[in-house]
Amino acid sequence: MKKNYYYTLPEVAKMLKNEPKQKIDLFQFFYKYGTILVTVLAVLFFTIRLENFMNFNNITNIFRSVSIVGLIALAITMALTVDGFDLSVGAVAGFASVIAAKIMVIWEMNPIWAITIPLVVGVLVGMVNAFLIIKVGISDMLTTLSMMFLLTGISITFQNGTAIYNYMPLPDNAGIAPGMMHPAYLFIGQGKIFGIPFPVILMLTVVIIVHIFLNYTKYGRYLYMVGGNEEAAKLSGIPTKKYRLLAYIFSGFIAALGGLVLGARLGSGEVDAGGSYLMDAVAAAFIGFSVLGIGKANAFGTLLGALLMGILLNGLIMMDFPYYSQDIVKGIVLIIALGLTYYKKKD
Repeated sequence: MKKNYYYTLPEVAKMLKNEPKQKIDLFQFFYKYGTILVTVLAVLFFTIRLENFMNFNNITNIFRSVSIVGLIALAITMALTVDGFDLSVGAVAGFASVIAAKIMVIWEMNPIWAITIPLVVGVLVGMVNAFLIIKVGISDMLTTLSMMFLLTGISITFQNGTAIYNYMPLPDNAGIAPGMMHPAYLFIGQGKIFGIPFPVILMLTVVIIVHIFLNYTKYGRYLYMVGGNEEAAKLSGIPTKKYRLLAYIFSGFIAALGGLVLGARLGSGEVDAGGSYLMDAVAAAFIGFSVLGIGKANAFGTLLGALLMGILLNGLIMMDFPYYSQDIVKGIVLIIALGLTYYKKKD
C-alpha cells in the first residue's frame, strides 16, 4: 500500500530556512553588462553637461572617429582569437596611409593601386609576424613590438620624416609634387552615402563580416579552438599553425584598411598617424571580451568598446580637457578592461 507523506508547518519552515540562497554575483553582473552600463551613463552625463553633445553633427563626428579605431581594434581582435596579440597594427595603418599617398602624389599612379598595394603590404606584414612567432618562436608581444618600430622607421625614412600631401614641395628644390590625392580615394574617408559617413558604413560592414566569419563558419570556430586550447585543437586534427597564420594575415589586412580610411580622412600620408590610435584600439578590443560575458574576442564587443572610447574622448574634448588628462582616462579604461579580462581568465 502506497504511503503518503505530509509535512508539518515547522518542518516546511525548517526546509525553507536550510535551502541555499542564490547570491547576486556583482562581479559577474558588471563583467557582463558593465560596458553597456558605462556607455549609457557616459552618454547621459555628456548630454546633461554639454548642450551640443547629441547634435547630429557631433554624433556623426563620433562615429567617424570610431570607424578608424574600430577597424584597428578589429585587427587586434583577429590576433586575440588565437590567443595572440598584435602591437604593430597602428604602425601598419600609418604605413598604409603613407604608401597610398606616395603612390598618388609622388608616383602619379592609379588610385586602384593606392588601395590595393597597401592592403597587400598589410597581408605581407601579417605573414612576417606569423613566421617570426610560429616558426622562429619569438613571442607575439616582442615580434609585433619590433615590427611596430621597424614600420615606423621605414615610414619616416620613406618620406624623409615629412607628410605627403597635395602640392607638397619636393626635396632638394625639385619643384612641386606632380600628383594629387584622387577624389575616389578621399571618398573612403570623407564621403557620405545618404548622409551617413562612408567610413562608418565600411566599419559596420567589416564588423558584420568578421562576426559571421568567427561565429558561423568552421574556420572561425577553429580560430577560437586554437585560441582556447591549442594542444587540444592540434590533437583534434586542426592545423593550428595555419590558423594562427590566418589570424595574423587578417590582422594585417584589416589594419591596412584602417590606414586607408585614416589617410583618406586626413587627405595626406602622415608618418606616425596610426600610432596614436593604438592604445584606443587595444582598450576597445579588450573591452569587447567582457561584453555580455562572452569572454572571448568578438566583433560586436570590439565595436561597443570602440564606441565607448569614442564617446569618452569626444566628451572630454568638448569639455576642454587637456590632452594629457585624456591619456589618463584612456589608461584607466585600459587597466580596467585588462583587469576584468585576465581576472576572468584566471577563474
